[in-house]
Amino acid sequence: MNSNSKYVFLLKYVADDPNKTQHLLALDGAKERLSLFEANLTVEGSFDSAVDGCLCVFHTASPVLLSVDDPQTQLIDPAVKGTLNVLKSAAKVQSLKRVVLTSSMSAVMFGSRLLEHGVIMDETWFSDPLICEQKKLWYPLSKILAEDAAVKFANENGLELVFINPGYVIGPFFQPTLNITSEGIMSLIKNAFENPEANGRYCMVGNVVRSIEIMKIVEKLYPSLGDSKRYKDEKCDEPLPYNVSRAKAESLGVNFTPVEVSIKDTIESLKEKNLLSF
Repeated sequence: MNSNSKYVFLLKYVADDPNKTQHLLALDGAKERLSLFEANLTVEGSFDSAVDGCLCVFHTASPVLLSVDDPQTQLIDPAVKGTLNVLKSAAKVQSLKRVVLTSSMSAVMFGSRLLEHGVIMDETWFSDPLICEQKKLWYPLSKILAEDAAVKFANENGLELVFINPGYVIGPFFQPTLNITSEGIMSLIKNAFENPEANGRYCMVGNVVRSIEIMKIVEKLYPSLGDSKRYKDEKCDEPLPYNVSRAKAESLGVNFTPVEVSIKDTIESLKEKNLLSF
Protein backbone atom coordinates (compact mmCIF):
# COMPACT_ATOMS: atom_id res chain seq x y z
CA MET A 1 0.00 0.00 0.00
CA ASN A 2 1.16 3.52 -0.62
CA SER A 3 2.45 5.92 2.01
CA ASN A 4 -0.96 7.55 2.35
CA SER A 5 -2.69 4.32 3.35
CA LYS A 6 -4.17 4.07 6.80
CA TYR A 7 -3.90 0.82 8.73
CA VAL A 8 -6.57 -0.25 11.20
CA PHE A 9 -5.99 -3.15 13.58
CA LEU A 10 -8.88 -4.66 15.50
CA LEU A 11 -7.90 -6.01 18.89
CA LYS A 12 -9.71 -7.61 21.77
CA TYR A 13 -8.66 -6.98 25.37
CA VAL A 14 -6.17 -4.29 24.33
CA ALA A 15 -6.36 -2.56 27.67
CA ASP A 16 -5.77 -5.79 29.58
CA ASP A 17 -2.37 -6.50 28.06
CA PRO A 18 -0.43 -3.62 26.45
CA ASN A 19 2.28 -6.10 25.41
CA LYS A 20 -0.09 -7.30 22.68
CA THR A 21 0.16 -3.97 20.88
CA GLN A 22 3.75 -2.82 21.48
CA HIS A 23 5.07 -4.43 18.28
CA LEU A 24 2.31 -2.73 16.29
CA LEU A 25 2.94 0.69 17.79
CA ALA A 26 6.64 0.29 16.97
CA LEU A 27 5.99 -0.11 13.22
CA ASP A 28 7.25 2.59 10.89
CA GLY A 29 4.58 5.24 10.47
CA ALA A 30 2.38 3.80 13.24
CA LYS A 31 2.14 7.14 15.02
CA GLU A 32 0.69 8.79 11.92
CA ARG A 33 -1.23 5.97 10.24
CA LEU A 34 -2.15 3.26 12.74
CA SER A 35 -5.45 3.22 14.60
CA LEU A 36 -6.28 0.53 17.17
CA PHE A 37 -9.86 -0.50 17.90
CA GLU A 38 -11.18 -2.94 20.44
CA ALA A 39 -13.50 -5.47 18.82
CA ASN A 40 -15.07 -8.87 19.39
CA LEU A 41 -15.59 -11.32 16.52
CA THR A 42 -18.80 -12.66 18.00
CA VAL A 43 -20.49 -9.29 18.62
CA GLU A 44 -22.45 -7.87 15.69
CA GLY A 45 -21.71 -4.18 15.08
CA SER A 46 -18.40 -4.44 16.90
CA PHE A 47 -16.53 -3.51 13.71
CA ASP A 48 -18.67 -0.60 12.55
CA SER A 49 -16.48 2.24 13.76
CA ALA A 50 -13.27 0.53 12.67
CA VAL A 51 -14.25 -0.05 9.03
CA ASP A 52 -16.08 3.25 8.57
CA GLY A 53 -14.53 5.15 5.65
CA CYS A 54 -12.29 2.26 4.53
CA LEU A 55 -11.67 1.35 0.89
CA CYS A 56 -10.83 -2.27 1.68
CA VAL A 57 -11.21 -4.58 4.67
CA PHE A 58 -8.69 -7.37 5.26
CA HIS A 59 -10.19 -9.95 7.61
CA THR A 60 -7.44 -12.22 8.94
CA ALA A 61 -8.65 -13.15 12.43
CA SER A 62 -9.94 -16.66 13.11
CA PRO A 63 -8.91 -19.09 15.86
CA VAL A 64 -6.28 -21.65 14.83
CA LEU A 65 -6.55 -24.49 17.35
CA LEU A 66 -5.40 -28.06 16.79
CA SER A 67 -7.18 -29.49 19.82
CA VAL A 68 -10.54 -28.30 21.15
CA ASP A 69 -13.10 -29.48 23.69
CA ASP A 70 -16.01 -27.57 22.15
CA PRO A 71 -15.53 -27.17 18.36
CA GLN A 72 -18.69 -25.13 17.90
CA THR A 73 -17.78 -22.53 20.52
CA GLN A 74 -14.00 -22.49 20.12
CA LEU A 75 -13.68 -22.68 16.32
CA ILE A 76 -16.86 -22.69 14.25
CA ASP A 77 -18.77 -19.80 15.83
CA PRO A 78 -15.80 -17.38 15.84
CA ALA A 79 -14.96 -18.30 12.24
CA VAL A 80 -18.47 -18.14 10.78
CA LYS A 81 -20.13 -15.52 12.98
CA GLY A 82 -16.92 -13.50 13.09
CA THR A 83 -16.68 -13.42 9.30
CA LEU A 84 -20.33 -12.47 8.95
CA ASN A 85 -20.02 -9.73 11.57
CA VAL A 86 -17.10 -8.21 9.68
CA LEU A 87 -19.01 -8.41 6.40
CA LYS A 88 -22.15 -6.90 7.95
CA SER A 89 -20.10 -3.92 9.09
CA ALA A 90 -18.37 -3.68 5.71
CA ALA A 91 -21.70 -3.70 3.86
CA LYS A 92 -22.64 -0.43 5.60
CA VAL A 93 -19.61 1.43 4.17
CA GLN A 94 -20.33 3.22 0.89
CA SER A 95 -16.64 3.88 0.17
CA LEU A 96 -15.72 0.18 0.38
CA LYS A 97 -14.35 -1.41 -2.81
CA ARG A 98 -13.37 -4.92 -1.70
CA VAL A 99 -13.15 -7.36 1.20
CA VAL A 100 -10.16 -9.74 1.36
CA LEU A 101 -10.67 -12.78 3.59
CA THR A 102 -7.85 -15.04 4.75
CA SER A 103 -9.16 -18.59 4.53
CA SER A 104 -6.89 -21.65 4.49
CA MET A 105 -5.76 -24.58 2.37
CA SER A 106 -7.71 -26.65 4.85
CA ALA A 107 -10.83 -25.28 3.12
CA VAL A 108 -9.46 -26.70 -0.15
CA MET A 109 -8.01 -30.16 0.42
CA PHE A 110 -10.50 -32.17 2.50
CA GLY A 111 -13.09 -33.08 -0.12
CA SER A 112 -14.21 -36.26 -1.87
CA ARG A 113 -11.30 -36.28 -4.34
CA LEU A 114 -8.38 -38.46 -3.32
CA LEU A 115 -4.98 -36.94 -2.58
CA GLU A 116 -2.82 -39.30 -4.60
CA HIS A 117 0.43 -39.06 -6.53
CA GLY A 118 0.14 -36.80 -9.56
CA VAL A 119 -2.87 -34.90 -8.27
CA ILE A 120 -2.60 -31.11 -8.38
CA MET A 121 -5.02 -29.12 -6.26
CA ASP A 122 -6.16 -25.68 -7.33
CA GLU A 123 -8.78 -23.08 -6.46
CA THR A 124 -11.63 -25.24 -7.82
CA TRP A 125 -11.18 -27.73 -4.95
CA PHE A 126 -13.39 -27.33 -1.88
CA SER A 127 -13.40 -29.19 1.41
CA ASP A 128 -16.62 -31.07 2.12
CA PRO A 129 -18.25 -30.04 5.43
CA LEU A 130 -19.77 -33.50 5.89
CA ILE A 131 -16.40 -35.22 5.46
CA CYS A 132 -14.76 -32.73 7.82
CA GLU A 133 -17.42 -33.33 10.45
CA GLN A 134 -17.27 -37.12 10.08
CA LYS A 135 -13.49 -37.07 10.48
CA LYS A 136 -13.67 -34.45 13.27
CA LEU A 137 -11.54 -32.03 11.26
CA TRP A 138 -12.85 -29.04 13.16
CA TYR A 139 -10.49 -26.34 11.91
CA PRO A 140 -11.03 -27.20 8.21
CA LEU A 141 -14.77 -27.36 8.92
CA SER A 142 -14.71 -23.89 10.46
CA LYS A 143 -12.86 -22.44 7.44
CA ILE A 144 -15.05 -23.96 4.71
CA LEU A 145 -18.24 -22.99 6.59
CA ALA A 146 -16.89 -19.44 6.93
CA GLU A 147 -16.15 -19.34 3.19
CA ASP A 148 -19.63 -20.60 2.33
CA ALA A 149 -21.28 -18.06 4.63
CA ALA A 150 -19.13 -15.22 3.25
CA VAL A 151 -19.92 -16.03 -0.39
CA LYS A 152 -23.65 -16.21 0.34
CA PHE A 153 -23.62 -12.89 2.21
CA ALA A 154 -21.46 -11.15 -0.42
CA ASN A 155 -23.75 -12.28 -3.25
CA GLU A 156 -26.83 -11.08 -1.38
CA ASN A 157 -25.31 -7.71 -0.48
CA GLY A 158 -23.23 -6.81 -3.54
CA LEU A 159 -19.81 -7.06 -1.85
CA GLU A 160 -16.69 -7.77 -3.92
CA LEU A 161 -14.90 -10.64 -2.19
CA VAL A 162 -11.43 -12.21 -2.58
CA PHE A 163 -10.15 -15.24 -0.65
CA ILE A 164 -6.53 -15.98 0.21
CA ASN A 165 -5.96 -19.67 1.01
CA PRO A 166 -2.49 -20.06 2.52
CA GLY A 167 -0.87 -23.32 3.54
CA TYR A 168 1.43 -23.45 6.53
CA VAL A 169 3.16 -20.07 6.54
CA ILE A 170 6.78 -19.89 7.64
CA GLY A 171 9.25 -17.04 7.85
CA PRO A 172 10.11 -14.20 10.22
CA PHE A 173 7.29 -12.71 12.28
CA PHE A 174 7.00 -9.34 14.01
CA GLN A 175 4.91 -10.25 17.06
CA PRO A 176 6.91 -11.10 20.21
CA THR A 177 5.16 -14.43 20.88
CA LEU A 178 4.77 -17.66 18.92
CA ASN A 179 1.58 -18.55 17.08
CA ILE A 180 0.67 -21.40 14.75
CA THR A 181 0.79 -19.38 11.60
CA SER A 182 2.71 -16.25 10.71
CA GLU A 183 1.76 -12.74 9.76
CA GLY A 184 3.78 -13.12 6.55
CA ILE A 185 0.51 -13.53 4.63
CA MET A 186 -0.04 -9.76 4.99
CA SER A 187 2.27 -9.06 2.07
CA LEU A 188 0.07 -11.31 -0.10
CA ILE A 189 -3.16 -9.73 1.11
CA LYS A 190 -1.86 -6.33 -0.04
CA ASN A 191 -1.66 -7.58 -3.63
CA ALA A 192 -5.16 -9.04 -3.39
CA PHE A 193 -6.58 -5.52 -2.93
CA GLU A 194 -4.36 -3.49 -5.24
CA ASN A 195 -4.59 -5.80 -8.27
CA PRO A 196 -7.91 -5.02 -10.04
CA GLU A 197 -7.90 -8.49 -11.63
CA ALA A 198 -8.03 -10.27 -8.26
CA ASN A 199 -11.08 -12.49 -7.85
CA GLY A 200 -12.24 -15.64 -6.11
CA ARG A 201 -9.79 -17.89 -4.23
CA TYR A 202 -5.97 -18.06 -4.24
CA CYS A 203 -4.10 -21.15 -3.01
CA MET A 204 -0.94 -19.77 -1.39
CA VAL A 205 1.34 -22.81 -1.34
CA GLY A 206 4.82 -22.51 -2.78
CA ASN A 207 5.89 -26.12 -2.26
CA VAL A 208 4.64 -29.32 -0.69
CA VAL A 209 7.56 -30.53 1.43
CA ARG A 210 7.97 -33.54 3.71
CA SER A 211 9.13 -32.94 7.29
CA ILE A 212 12.25 -35.05 6.67
CA GLU A 213 13.23 -32.69 3.83
CA ILE A 214 12.79 -29.71 6.15
CA MET A 215 15.07 -31.32 8.74
CA LYS A 216 17.70 -32.04 6.09
CA ILE A 217 17.67 -28.35 5.17
CA VAL A 218 18.00 -27.43 8.85
CA GLU A 219 20.97 -29.82 9.14
CA LYS A 220 22.59 -28.21 6.10
CA LEU A 221 22.06 -24.64 7.35
CA TYR A 222 22.66 -25.25 11.07
CA PRO A 223 24.85 -28.35 11.59
CA SER A 224 25.29 -27.45 15.27
CA LEU A 225 21.62 -28.30 15.92
CA GLY A 226 22.19 -31.86 17.10
CA ASP A 227 18.58 -33.02 16.81
CA SER A 228 18.64 -32.64 13.04
CA LYS A 229 21.64 -34.95 12.53
CA ARG A 230 19.57 -38.11 12.84
CA TYR A 231 17.83 -37.16 9.59
CA LYS A 232 21.07 -36.68 7.67
CA ASP A 233 21.31 -40.16 6.13
CA GLU A 234 17.59 -40.88 5.91
CA LYS A 235 16.12 -41.14 2.43
CA CYS A 236 12.59 -40.64 1.19
CA ASP A 237 12.20 -41.95 -2.33
CA GLU A 238 8.42 -42.09 -2.38
CA PRO A 239 6.77 -39.44 -4.58
CA LEU A 240 4.75 -36.70 -2.93
CA PRO A 241 1.09 -37.69 -2.55
CA TYR A 242 -0.11 -34.46 -4.17
CA ASN A 243 0.92 -30.96 -5.16
CA VAL A 244 -0.78 -27.57 -5.31
CA SER A 245 -1.09 -25.39 -8.39
CA ARG A 246 0.74 -22.07 -8.16
CA ALA A 247 -0.63 -20.71 -11.43
CA LYS A 248 -3.42 -18.48 -10.13
CA ALA A 249 -1.36 -17.12 -7.23
CA GLU A 250 1.51 -16.28 -9.59
CA SER A 251 -0.94 -14.52 -11.92
CA LEU A 252 -1.62 -12.16 -9.00
CA GLY A 253 2.08 -11.29 -8.94
CA VAL A 254 3.04 -13.52 -6.02
CA ASN A 255 6.68 -14.58 -5.94
CA PHE A 256 7.11 -17.49 -3.54
CA THR A 257 10.17 -17.45 -1.30
CA PRO A 258 12.39 -20.54 -1.70
CA VAL A 259 11.94 -23.11 1.08
CA GLU A 260 15.56 -22.86 2.26
CA VAL A 261 15.29 -19.07 2.61
CA SER A 262 12.02 -19.31 4.53
CA ILE A 263 13.39 -21.93 6.92
CA LYS A 264 16.51 -19.87 7.58
CA ASP A 265 14.45 -16.71 8.12
CA THR A 266 12.20 -18.57 10.55
CA ILE A 267 15.09 -19.91 12.64
CA GLU A 268 16.86 -16.55 12.69
CA SER A 269 13.63 -14.89 13.83
CA LEU A 270 13.25 -17.47 16.62
CA LYS A 271 16.83 -16.79 17.73
CA GLU A 272 16.33 -13.03 17.61
CA LYS A 273 13.29 -13.30 19.91
CA ASN A 274 15.13 -15.68 22.28
CA LEU A 275 12.71 -18.50 21.54
CA LEU A 276 15.49 -20.75 20.27
CA SER A 277 19.12 -20.90 21.34
CA PHE A 278 22.05 -22.98 20.14
